Amino acid sequence: MLEGIETGYEDRWDFPDRAPPDRPYLLATVPRTGSTFVSHLLWRSGCLGAPLEYLNFEPSGPYGHASASPQLQRELWENALRRRTSPNGVFGLKAFPLQLEELSQANPPLLRAVLHFLLPPGRARVVQLRRRDATAHAVSYARAMLSGIWRAEQETEGRDEPEFDAQALERAGRLIATQERAWADMCREMHIEPLVVWYEDAVADPAGFVATTADYLAVELDTDARTVVPEIRRQDQRGAREWKERAGKGG
Repeated sequence: MLEGIETGYEDRWDFPDRAPPDRPYLLATVPRTGSTFVSHLLWRSGCLGAPLEYLNFEPSGPYGHASASPQLQRELWENALRRRTSPNGVFGLKAFPLQLEELSQANPPLLRAVLHFLLPPGRARVVQLRRRDATAHAVSYARAMLSGIWRAEQETEGRDEPEFDAQALERAGRLIATQERAWADMCREMHIEPLVVWYEDAVADPAGFVATTADYLAVELDTDARTVVPEIRRQDQRGAREWKERAGKGG
């Protein structure tokens, strides 16, 4: 877990323990799409699982303590299946292509098991989250990579803002494009028709966004099932706005 930050992976946010889910889906996205906001929005419905990054074993990530242990990684995955499945049997996994690529190198048996379970032929469901504002997306990604600040809880008063860096911005744009192509290639090769959703739509109409996702997954929403989830704070946007203005002027 991240030191001193409640991330939503803590045990107290679990659903009641149950048998393995029968309706899995993949929330396929790339960094800085607002995916934490979106995953918690879906989770709050109480009917769409709790689609977090259960395969994020990076040392600084939510399961960093398992970064060097394939056995512990498998145990954490199986625990997520039992405790992060909503009572109606729906389980969601949020993932980035780079996470799956790293897992293919560090723990291939687990990756094979995950894909076999999550993407059954003919029945796979993939919700692909993107951002329409490509410049804002690249700015957010570049600034996070330069500063190491990925969540609002990491921001501190008086911190140094990363200086505008055109090369970092260009690199971020390339990384986004490469990862989005990876999802497109996967869906094409596996004959999956994903539901493409947009962060901006989730912000503008949260209820409509959840309903659209539920329709695609053939899940009936139940207002009585709504659950409490951790609060998501938006990061300070002042520096990002300045970067975007600089980008629009060519630096």
